[in-house]
This record gives sequence, structure tokens and C-alpha cells, in this order.
Amino acid sequence: MTPFFDRDLETLAPGALRDHQWSRFTRLARAIVPANPFVTRKWRAAGIAGPDDLRGWEDFHRLPFTRKAELVEDQAAHPPFGTNLTYPLARYVRVHQTSGTSGAPLRWLDTQESWDWWARCWGFVLRGAGLGVEDRIFFPFSFGLFVGFWSGFEGARALGALVIPGGGQDSAQRLAAIEALGATAICCTPSYALHLAEVARERGRDLRKLDVRTTVHAGEPGAGIPSVRARIEETWGARAYDHPGMTEMGAYGFECAEQAGPHVNESEFIAEVIDPVTGAPASEGELVLSNLGRAGSPLLRYLTGDRVRVAPGPCACGRTLLRLEGGILGRVDDMLVVRGVNVFPSAIEGIVRRFPAVGEFVIEVYRRREMDEVRLLVEVGDASPVARAVQEAVRVDLGIRVEVVPVPARSLPRYELKARRLVRRAAAG
Repeated sequence: MTPFFDRDLETLAPGALRDHQWSRFTRLARAIVPANPFVTRKWRAAGIAGPDDLRGWEDFHRLPFTRKAELVEDQAAHPPFGTNLTYPLARYVRVHQTSGTSGAPLRWLDTQESWDWWARCWGFVLRGAGLGVEDRIFFPFSFGLFVGFWSGFEGARALGALVIPGGGQDSAQRLAAIEALGATAICCTPSYALHLAEVARERGRDLRKLDVRTTVHAGEPGAGIPSVRARIEETWGARAYDHPGMTEMGAYGFECAEQAGPHVNESEFIAEVIDPVTGAPASEGELVLSNLGRAGSPLLRYLTGDRVRVAPGPCACGRTLLRLEGGILGRVDDMLVVRGVNVFPSAIEGIVRRFPAVGEFVIEVYRRREMDEVRLLVEVGDASPVARAVQEAVRVDLGIRVEVVPVPARSLPRYELKARRLVRRAAAG
């Protein structure tokens, strides 16, 4: 039986879904304009004086896009939180911050209402992965300013599952706690799931003998890459689910049991896919999102920077929500042009992860004679045949020649949260 969090909303007919979104959006608009200076300023510049000017979807599409750079500049000009605030500061109860892997970090505030909304959105994520009140969900991360697993923790608690915090522990201690407490699921980045597997191997422990049957991954697109997912599932003996989300936007996507690409939770978000050059609607392009339950610090028509492809046809799970084929294909601004060939780092990771002998890896990009070149550092010790095999796989699959350099085991950094595997160098070295 397909697990739903809210079957009625997840299976709405297209017309009914649009009506639901419009009702949520207009209610949100009445709450934020003119109370929110950032939104009000942008709307008025686009000729939208207030909610009464919003009469239909054509008016919605008149609203300007919002770029991350605008938010960064706004917070720099009005520290520490900027002007995207609908209420007095006393009404906000949570502060979080983006990881800063793609630029200056953003601080984001939530009211109690929007924090409850976060937990509700994670309810869709966890139920989509088949989790419920009978599960014991382990969260192996340090509880800092990064929102990712704070909200997941709250969502699991609201779902009624037994929630196990793993902060303040090293990886070996976390593995011991997972075993001792009988955790049936873990929520972490895909990189950290692979790191825990590496630590377990070093200690002669077989993760497949644990009670963990489900892993849920956020913070990176790795779990949506078939070879990464396969490695996680093989080492853990569990099904791995991808969850796309953003600190400033919310927990907008989740995978169902079909694992045929994440659904966008359109009951809580409005999704558009546009050509990143022309801005016209497209079947593959940049994902644009508007959240509908975060009135305290809303984001409308936000250019996420994520490149996606709309999946054709309905999902076998019965949900009518938009589905993203292949998950997040890459960052629009991370696309590399290597001797005329467009390459996303996620495509390179998909190849590297096919080779079990590779521990970690780094993609180095540098300039040589005004052209981008790519060098891969792969942890295979002295196993140069593996390095050569990776090099040949990249050439065959992507049509580019890259230098693949073997480096000693455990010589590259590990990450608990978002991994930083793409490194840009000034020049060849």
C-alpha cells in the first residue's frame, strides 16, 4: 500500500490543485503586502500595488523573479536579517543559515507558524519514504545553524516516530548508537552515509546486519544519482531516498516508493521550470519555486539555481504532483564547459561512484590557455589501473578527457553536511 501523508492533497486533479494553490497564494499575499518591505518593494516596481491586483495566474506570472544575490545584498545592507520580514522580530522563534557552499551564507528566520509548516513539509518527505510511528529515526549531525536536519528532526517528531539525536558524537559513536538503540532509519547527507560505511568497514562491521531499512538524504543531490544511491543501498542494506530542499525555500521535494524522481510538494509550493536564458517555460531548465506557508519570510518566484527535467507521464504511486526526472541534475551556475562540452559535476560523480575502490574524490577546475580543464583526485592509493579506468569511463560517457590522479586513502576531506567536491584553482598546478 502506498504511504501518503495527505492522500487528498497528493492526488488532486490538476484543476483542483491550481485552485488550492491560488487560494493559498492569495491568502499569503494579503498577509505580506504591505507588511513585508522586501516583497512590497519588488511587487510595486513590477506594477503590482497590492493583493487586489492579483486576479489570476497571468498576474502571478507578472511578479518578478527573486535571485539569491538580491537576498545577500539586502542582508548586507540591513544586517543581520535584511528586510524580508513580515512581522516584528519578537514574533520569530528560529534562526538558521545556509551552508555557504554556493556563495555568501543567508540567515533565515521562522515564526512558530512557519516552523510548524517546516515540520509538516517533512511529514511528506518521511511518509513518502515509508516511515511512520513505528520507526526509530537517527539524525547523525551536529545541531548548528544549518536548517536541514533540524526541520527533519521536528518533522519526525511530529510524525510520531521515535527520534534519536546524534549530535556531539564521532562517527564510531554514532554507529554504536544506531546499533544499540535499534534505529530503523537515518537522515543525513549522502556523503555522510558513505563516510559512515567507510568507518564501519575499517572496524570490521557489516551495516547490513543493523536494523536500518531506510535512509533519507538531503543537502546534496547525490542520492538522486543512480550509482551513488546503489552504493548507499548496497553498503547499508536499505532503501535510499532523495529529498531536495533549501534553507531559504523549505522542504519542497520528496521521493515515493517508486523512486522514479522526487515529487515537488505542490500543495505547499508553486513550481515552474524555465529556460535559464529566455525565462520561458521549459521541460528542462531552472527550477523556480514559491513557498505558500512561510509568511514571516516568504519567497515567491525564487530562482533556485537547480537544473531539473520534468518527468513525463503520471507516477505509478498515484500522486499527481510534479515529478523531477533524475532529481536535481546540477547547479545552473556549476555547469562546466570543457573543450566545448557541457558537463555537470553530478555527472562526474555518477561515474566515479561506479568504482567501489574509490573512497573520496575532488573535482579540480583550473584555467589553461583561457580554457577550463578538469583534474580528478581519487582516493585509490597506488591503484593506478582504477584511476585509468575512471579516466576512460569519463571519456566514453561524457566525451571529455580529464586527468585522473590517484591519491592516498583518507587524504581527502570528509563532510558531515554538504560536501565541497568542486574546487576551482587559479591555474594549472
